[in-house]
Amino acid sequence: MLKTHKIALDPNNKQATQFAQHCGYARVAYNHALADFKTGVDENVWRSHIELCRRFNAIKYDTYDWCQAMSQNASKNAIYTNLNDAVSRWKSGQNRFPKFKKRSHRKSYQADSGRGSIKVVGKRIQLPKIGEVRMFETLRYPGIICKVVISKQGHRWFASVTVETSVDEPDPRGKPVVGVDVGIKHLAVTSEGQYFENPKALRRYERKLKRLQRQLSRKVKGSRNWYKLKNKISKLHYRIVCIRNEAHHKATTAIVKGASRIGIESLNVAGMLKNHKLAKALSDASLSGFLEMLRYKAEAAAVKVVEADRFYPSSKTCSACGVVDSDLSLSDRTYNCSACGHTQDRDLNAAINLRNVAVGHTETQNACGDSVRPQQLGHESLRQEDSIAISDQLLLFSLS
Repeated sequence: MLKTHKIALDPNNKQATQFAQHCGYARVAYNHALADFKTGVDENVWRSHIELCRRFNAIKYDTYDWCQAMSQNASKNAIYTNLNDAVSRWKSGQNRFPKFKKRSHRKSYQADSGRGSIKVVGKRIQLPKIGEVRMFETLRYPGIICKVVISKQGHRWFASVTVETSVDEPDPRGKPVVGVDVGIKHLAVTSEGQYFENPKALRRYERKLKRLQRQLSRKVKGSRNWYKLKNKISKLHYRIVCIRNEAHHKATTAIVKGASRIGIESLNVAGMLKNHKLAKALSDASLSGFLEMLRYKAEAAAVKVVEADRFYPSSKTCSACGVVDSDLSLSDRTYNCSACGHTQDRDLNAAINLRNVAVGHTETQNACGDSVRPQQLGHESLRQEDSIAISDQLLLFSLS
C-alpha cells in the first residue's frame, strides 16, 4: 500500500534558497523539453520523454551553466514524470495541450532518484545537494520511501513523502450505516445527529484580505515593498487554507471512524458554482474537497461509500413516509411533511435519506425506472442488525 503524507520543513536561509533554485531548475527543464516536444509535433516528429531528456542533457551545461550546482534529479523528474504525464493526458483527450510553467506559479520539484534513494532519520530528511533538513514531525508510516516532492505553500516549505507500507486495515464491522449531508450552513450533518460546523474561513478574513490587496495595487510592481506585501497576502491565504483543511480532516475522520458504510450525495459542484449568489459560499466551504477527502479516508479504512443518484431528492423526501415535497425551497430549514406530519431539521432529514440509500445497497431506482423509497423507516438511528432486513424489504419492493 502506498501512503503519502505532507510534512512541513524547517530549513535555514541557505537551504530555503537552494529549494527555490531547484524549483527553478525543474521549471526550466520542463519548459525546454516542452518546447522541444512542441517543435517536433509541428514537424510531425513525436519525441518520447526519454529522447527529450537525452536532448536536454546534451545542451544543459552549455546553455544553463548554473545547473551544475543543482541536483540533476530535479530536471530528470520534471521531464520523466511531470511532462510525460501531461503529454499522456493530452494524447488520451483528458486534458488540453500542456502549457509552459511561469515563474510565479507553484514552486515544486521531485528530489528522489528512485525507491530508497531518500533517507529519513527521526525529524531529519537527507536531500541530494542540500543535505539534512529539519522536519516538524517524523514519518507516520514505516516502510520504503518511493517518492519525495518538495513544494512551497504560503511561506512554508513541505516534503510530500510517499511510502510503501503494509498497514493492517481496521475492521468496520459492528458499526452503523451513516448518511452524510453536506451544505453551507453546516459543513456536514450525519444521520446519527452529528453536526459539523462550517468554519467559513474566507468570510472571516475577507475584509483583511481586501485591505491588503488594495495596498498591493498601490505599490510599484517588483519593488521590495511590493514583495513584502505579496508575502503577507500569501501567508493569509495559507492560514485560510489551513483553517478549512483542519475542519475537513476532523469531520471526515470522525465520520469514517464511526461508520461501516457511508451514504453521500453526488454533487455537481461546477454547476452549483454558476449561481452567483452562492458561488462564494460554496467555494469557501469546498464541498468537493470534503467529499474527496471522505472517499479516500473511507477507502483506507475499508468502509464502503455509496453515492446516491445526482437527481435523488434527498432534502425534499420525507424520511418517515417517503413523500416528496417538490415545493421545498432553500430557505426552508425545517422539513414539514404534509402527508404524515413529520417535522425534522432539513439537513438531518436528508442525511437519513442518504443512509437509507446506503442501507438499500445504492438502489434509488428499480428496473422500471420508478423511485425506490423505504416506507416507515423512522427517523431514529438504525441499528446494525436491522440492515439486512431493510435490504430484503427494498429488494422485494424493487422486484414487485
